[in-house]
Amino acid sequence: MSTKKQPLAEVFGYTITDNTEIAKRHRMNRLCPFNNKVPNCTKDKANNPLGVCSIYHENKPVITCPIRFRQNWLVAEDAAHFFFNEGTNWTSLTEVRLNDADGKPAGNIDVVLVAYDATSGKVVDFGALEIQAVYISGNIRAPFEYYMRDPTAYQDADWSKESNFPRPDYLSSSRKRLVPQLLYKGRILRSWNKKIAVAIQKSFFATLPKMHSVPKTDADLAWLIYDLELTTDEQGNERFNLKKVDEVFTKLDPALDSITTPSPGKLEDFIRVLQEKIDEQLETPPNNRTLAEELLNHYEED
Repeated sequence: MSTKKQPLAEVFGYTITDNTEIAKRHRMNRLCPFNNKVPNCTKDKANNPLGVCSIYHENKPVITCPIRFRQNWLVAEDAAHFFFNEGTNWTSLTEVRLNDADGKPAGNIDVVLVAYDATSGKVVDFGALEIQAVYISGNIRAPFEYYMRDPTAYQDADWSKESNFPRPDYLSSSRKRLVPQLLYKGRILRSWNKKIAVAIQKSFFATLPKMHSVPKTDADLAWLIYDLELTTDEQGNERFNLKKVDEVFTKLDPALDSITTPSPGKLEDFIRVLQEKIDEQLETPPNNRTLAEELLNHYEED
């Protein structure tokens, strides 16, 4: 397989080489096929959305938009299997505000799955589903806008030598997004004895520290792990489809400890860095006059 020289995998839900009428219609009208809150894509800017669903990294598609995980609502169905017993009546609500004890917002829950009594409609249980896509480092809007102006010409574009070539930033995605979500929302939900599921792509999950797994019946946190599978229809059109490839069951606090506890390097390596910096300074020593010397010099001049 040749190395991809451009970053775009999916735009407005379809591969960049897809020239079917439905793909063209989605590009023309900026439509989202993955159950966004409105028919159109709203990523980044509602009036000029950044319709990139996934990018290539090491020749594999990496999901960069959380809405992409909503394809066919597979994530909701998989989360329901973790939250509820077989045969439970449930429905889903998106972007539900969660407040702390002082009424201050702790954030929105991406999807709340609600179990209800079939006769009365009364809520009997619920679980929270968080969806974690990946942040991008580099400039993705430039190639996206180039593609939107002329999809055919873009096919021969080579962005590989660009200094700001887009790539997934897994570290920022976990530290700035995933960890805060679990710390604040997760611990509120855990205090209510409610379960949490995290939908995450295989490549992202692989960058996290190893977590101690527990039986499904003992878990309060489920990691639902997905990937994009390339399929080809009878006309030869390629599509990516979301597919669950694994699931890992853990406890919330031990999982947070694993993710947030750094693996320290060697002390002598850090001391070596300090020594190198000190040596650099000593090669051109600064004028390290003390305050007393400055005052004495001042009085002598007077």
